[in-house]
Amino acid sequence: MELPQKRIIVTGAASGIGRAIARSLARQGHAVAAVDLKAPDACVAEIVHEGGRALAIVADVTQEKQVEQMVLSCIKHLGGLEGLVNNAGIYSSIVPRPFEQIPLSEWRSLFEVNVFGLVACCQAVVPHMKASGGGRIVNIISGTPFKGIPFMLHYVSSKGAVLGITRSLARELGSANILVNGVAPGFTLSEGVMDNPIQLEKLREISKNARSLVRDQVPQDVVGAVDFFMSEGSSFITGQTLVVDGGSHFN
Repeated sequence: MELPQKRIIVTGAASGIGRAIARSLARQGHAVAAVDLKAPDACVAEIVHEGGRALAIVADVTQEKQVEQMVLSCIKHLGGLEGLVNNAGIYSSIVPRPFEQIPLSEWRSLFEVNVFGLVACCQAVVPHMKASGGGRIVNIISGTPFKGIPFMLHYVSSKGAVLGITRSLARELGSANILVNGVAPGFTLSEGVMDNPIQLEKLREISKNARSLVRDQVPQDVVGAVDFFMSEGSSFITGQTLVVDGGSHFN
């Protein structure tokens, strides 16, 4: 039997992997605060239609005040906070190109979301988790830092930073009973990726053919790993990253 279900924030929940994660966590009985820069109302409507409990929050993870308000809204409307899934990030809009052609301004904007936004969310939830006796943080990373994928060096570097944050934060927060783990998807056919013809042309077939399970990866393929890290079955696991890519990389 599972212990009482958790109140969980999922960032980037309006579409793609985040939306799939939010819906799956709700199916497990968790209450979900679906957060996105654009209104995640459709995600919440789906959860409620399926009998789940969810709250829609519009917030920009790069804005500290909005992140703080996001956490307070979750606690106020859901009654507490035990989990955070850091999924918000920039990927699907990236055009692969050589390192020397990527301007520093693009590096800065990407790190602002993928790294600093994630850190802001962690900083906002940790005091509440400590006060309540513990919690779970799951960072959506990427398989790219494990492989050294070329032509997206700013993205790979940002996700490499998140990998390091996951490990070090797990060490730092373990004594507070806050578990920090990562899930690293392979190239996933989310809505945003499907709208990027250059990524599809350059990455879809090469990614699929590199897998032991030779097929496209879809958002639903990622949710089981997140469900596990939020479950009691993972209560003695922290600092780990589970690569979910159909057996392309063996970690």
